[in-house]
Amino acid sequence: MVMPTGSSTILLLLVLLLCQVAPSEQEPAPVQLRLAGPRGPAGEGRLEVLYQGRWGTVCDDGFDFHTATVACRQLGYTAAVTWTHSATYGRGEGPIWLDNVQCGGSESSLAECVHNGWGTSDCHHGEDAGVVCSGQRLPGASPQATTSGHLREVSGLSLEVRLKPILARAKLSMPVTEGALEVKHSGHWRQVCDAGWTRNNSRVVCGMLGFPLEKYINTTFYRKLWNMKLKDPNSSLKTLSQKNSFWVHRVRCRGTEPHLARCPMQVAPPAPSQRACPHGMHAIVSCLPGPAFQKLTGKGKSKTTPGKVLPVRLRAGTHAGEGRVEVLRHGQWGTVCDKQWDLAAASVVCRQLGYGTAKQALVGAQMGQGLGPIHMSEVRCTGHERSLGECRFQDAERSGCQHEADAAVRCHVPHTNFQSQVRLAGGRSPEEGVVEVLVPVQGRLQWGAVCGAQWGLTEAMVVCRQLGLGFASHALQETWYWAGSPDAARVVMSGVRCAGTELALQQCQRHGPVHCPSGGGRFSAGVTCTTHAPDLVMNAQLVQETAYLEDRPLGLLYCAHEERCLSRSADHMDWPYGHRRLLRFSSQIYNLGRADFRPRMGRHAWTWHQCHRHFHSIEVFTHYDLLTLNGSKVAEGHKASFCLEDTNCPEGLQRRFACANFGEQGVSVGCWDTYRHDIDCQWIDITDVPPGSYTFQVVVNPKQEVAESDFSNNVMRCQCKYDGQRIWMHGCHTSDAYGADVVSDLERRERLANNLV
Repeated sequence: MVMPTGSSTILLLLVLLLCQVAPSEQEPAPVQLRLAGPRGPAGEGRLEVLYQGRWGTVCDDGFDFHTATVACRQLGYTAAVTWTHSATYGRGEGPIWLDNVQCGGSESSLAECVHNGWGTSDCHHGEDAGVVCSGQRLPGASPQATTSGHLREVSGLSLEVRLKPILARAKLSMPVTEGALEVKHSGHWRQVCDAGWTRNNSRVVCGMLGFPLEKYINTTFYRKLWNMKLKDPNSSLKTLSQKNSFWVHRVRCRGTEPHLARCPMQVAPPAPSQRACPHGMHAIVSCLPGPAFQKLTGKGKSKTTPGKVLPVRLRAGTHAGEGRVEVLRHGQWGTVCDKQWDLAAASVVCRQLGYGTAKQALVGAQMGQGLGPIHMSEVRCTGHERSLGECRFQDAERSGCQHEADAAVRCHVPHTNFQSQVRLAGGRSPEEGVVEVLVPVQGRLQWGAVCGAQWGLTEAMVVCRQLGLGFASHALQETWYWAGSPDAARVVMSGVRCAGTELALQQCQRHGPVHCPSGGGRFSAGVTCTTHAPDLVMNAQLVQETAYLEDRPLGLLYCAHEERCLSRSADHMDWPYGHRRLLRFSSQIYNLGRADFRPRMGRHAWTWHQCHRHFHSIEVFTHYDLLTLNGSKVAEGHKASFCLEDTNCPEGLQRRFACANFGEQGVSVGCWDTYRHDIDCQWIDITDVPPGSYTFQVVVNPKQEVAESDFSNNVMRCQCKYDGQRIWMHGCHTSDAYGADVVSDLERRERLANNLV
């Protein structure tokens, strides 16, 4: 049908008019974001979106740094630091609102980015994305919603308490363990009245300050000082103490509370005309520090009472006093299931380890998944227990728990001035730079550099932890591209050797007189710190199950010989005639940390091996050794990392690294890399080894080329018996899987069985 020209013109005008006034269906609806899940510092957590009145999560498919940048800006932060995948901050609930989100980075809201559509997703909550935003907030930005587990404030009471030292010895102590209690209320510090003050109150306060125990104190001397100040005409104490705004009137704690805000409290007297604390003075609190801090204060060791003491430890924590909870039962370390895990149980763990009460009881393997048994579930504590073993609990075998439900804690830790005694200079970010320390030089404190000679990851780890920056990703012996501070050019520390448990670099062993032949400057020590790090652990059980002997013809070993995977005696054989006896086994290496394990070198620096036709991304990934029971090495092997990849991942996690087609290499968080027994160099050449009893040892990441959160579990050992024709492998375990008494007992029995003293 042909329309008249005038009619078509009118119709076109109507269409254009409708296009201008009709709202676009593609215009993004306003949405609100929040960070959820158990968190550490402000600005990190699981990303959640409020849409159509319901909170939901964002899938990690397609999620990248640009998307994290948009989310952090919308949350009120200046920038994004990184993003996380696979429900690092726990599994969310409700709908998964967004999937395959793709942002350019300049959008003002996550709703403006391209995505599959609201609620259109093929993900599950094991793929929830999280973000880590910078601590700096945009001007005028309002605080976002916090986690559901955050402690609530009571009557305006903030979470801050402090001890004001009064005696001279208390003022010199670091951390401060004794003094007048002050509580921050409505932005102002107030004294707490000592009327009705109990040791239960002191116990709660000490726990908040990072101390496991309170100590009885005779306040007679403090009362005399108080009365003297009241009579002093030059003191303002008398005037201030008559004001109700000076006091917190009454506190009543049971002693089991993790925080003073959980105690019944009267900030002001019941009657408006009544004076607060009419005949009292400020409450005096004295705390007993844990073992790690006793050497700083000179306090004696705390007494322990006998009971069901189960040793506990924390693993994979970014800072001191936090980590995955592991318990030693039946001689073997194992984790705790997060069913009914709460602050009361977490506080028992923290106090047992010498810290204060728990700031957070973390669930959902927030500090990474463990490997091995799960010892406890449904832990119920009253708060007075000295050990987690005194609490009621169920055996985890009956609860059906998996390691994705491993419990963790963040404890209150005493405040020290260690952080002010070290700094990083010249780096591109606050997390990297030349290490500069404050030490006494000729009777006065002076900033200076650290000699780069012998500087390693262990020392760098201490520096990063001292600064509160987490783990060390690199330890640098040359820092020519970073300019240090002009006032710290002199080398004031050399020969530094740390055990790794020190709270500050100043506690490590070092040269008496400084001896640095390189002279500092470009050879000063440097570090790069990171919040999260990988953690590689060998599956000991698989090694024990797959070990066997093979007599392999020399004609099949040319490539292995080229890569130095055979003993030296193979050099003198009449090739290709003869064979080598190989102890073969499979190895499965898990990444239990909170960051992907990646080769230190970029792919441009990988080495091509023509014989096997593959790239080596790490020169030596594992060491294989056969040792006598006295520790002497009788055979050795090594495995170059020609292929770091996600061989398998647990349900809900996707493989992200593969070696095919010159792909990216690495091991994702929660995944594992398997080296089968039938591939080259996956053996020890024992051709020259006589029959006998030995210790079989595997060391992962032996040169510590790549930083990890925990190197203590990188060694696996087995007891091994060889009769010349057959081999038996038993008792395989990682170096930190058993208690020291069990390991020493195993070794003692093995030595006695072989008439070794």
